[in-house]
Amino acid sequence: MSCRAAPEASEASRGRSEGNKNMKKKIVILIIVILILVVGGVWWWQNREIKGRPEDYVIKQTAEGKIMENKKAGLTVEVPEGWEVKKTDVEEGLMVFYSPNAKGKVQNNEITPPLENGCIIHTSVTYEEMSLNYLKVQAKYNLALLDVKSEEFEEVMINNYQALKTIADTERIGLTIGIDIPHKDKTYSFLLVFSSNDKNNCVQEFDKFLETVSIQ
Repeated sequence: MSCRAAPEASEASRGRSEGNKNMKKKIVILIIVILILVVGGVWWWQNREIKGRPEDYVIKQTAEGKIMENKKAGLTVEVPEGWEVKKTDVEEGLMVFYSPNAKGKVQNNEITPPLENGCIIHTSVTYEEMSLNYLKVQAKYNLALLDVKSEEFEEVMINNYQALKTIADTERIGLTIGIDIPHKDKTYSFLLVFSSNDKNNCVQEFDKFLETVSIQ
């Protein structure tokens, strides 16, 4: 009887293992979608026309260092020295930059917030025209979905472009600073997620990162 039970137990174990893998994958996708929604807007996510694709983002080596380029969106930004870059294959594409000391839970080889150490920068493009007021309303709604503990909004200039800066602390993904730049028929979004242990360094790195943003 025990010999017959063994294969059944093994099959059940494989089933549970496969189920756990699928659940982890779903969690990673959910976190990615939430991060996009923080700066992208629920309404846009549900009603958008897909105009971009992950393949639009490329990493190039130049004499000055690595750059990330999206010719379709007219976006170029320098990769921080020593940082790792990964492309997330969500529909319109998302580039993720990891600081060398980034540490957090790992799901499907991806570090997910909230972070224990270091910082992560998410870069995405929304192919819709949005006003600063609209972006602020959407940001407030999306932060509420993340169980926001504190939030602060400010209109700033990033390389001569008007932008909305959102500083927040949330239960689900921790500390964040978001920059949304609406320009013509697109909105360029940059989200810094960081640990409280590395706040000063991460904010400095994010400021330097934003200085390299070029939009055509």
